[in-house]
Amino acid sequence: MMLDWQEIQTVFLDMDGTLLDLHFDNHFWLEHVPKRFAERHNLSIHKAKQALLTRYHAIEGTLNWYCIDHWSDALDLDIAELKKELEHLISIHPNVPEFLGALRQSGRRAVIVTNAHQKSLALKMEKTQLEGYFDQIVCAHDLGLPKEDQKFWEALQKIEPFKPERTLLVDDSHAVLKSARDYGIAHLLAVHQPDTQAEPKVPGEFRALLNFGDLLPID
Repeated sequence: MMLDWQEIQTVFLDMDGTLLDLHFDNHFWLEHVPKRFAERHNLSIHKAKQALLTRYHAIEGTLNWYCIDHWSDALDLDIAELKKELEHLISIHPNVPEFLGALRQSGRRAVIVTNAHQKSLALKMEKTQLEGYFDQIVCAHDLGLPKEDQKFWEALQKIEPFKPERTLLVDDSHAVLKSARDYGIAHLLAVHQPDTQAEPKVPGEFRALLNFGDLLPID
């Protein structure tokens, strides 16, 4: 998959499912949290999973859906500490460091744009040591808006000025890509397999990236 890099001066990159394997997050929310929730509230795993899925779906796509503090309060669990129990599962997608190194050498502006909560972001940056590749890391919680919201891109523009027609966004969420497209971001890539231990995503209206090595060389 070749891009016309001469048309791109700013690169926005999602974190979970894009730079990092979504297996950590999926396993955490679908297996580990139900296990601890069941223990905490004396429930069977089956009932715990049912209860949690109902709660997850009720606020999907909102800022609270991504908020560790919200879920800690709602579930009476220390979500940040539970994440540390599984930090060994945090991993980088293939060829990400090589891509980020080339991107940095090219002189283009590289920015993480994530819905992840600050506590989750800090844990993953400490584990992966990717922070040094980026000019800035923007957390949706700092702006008070999720990326799915059109106003997010307006708020982002104020702290990270960019030309939409010369910007690339790589994100595993089709809802986020649609929001970015509506704002005018011209270069958009989905992710073929956000979770390496799950089935690939169903092809949608956006081109899907198989491997970050496919975006090299950057010239």
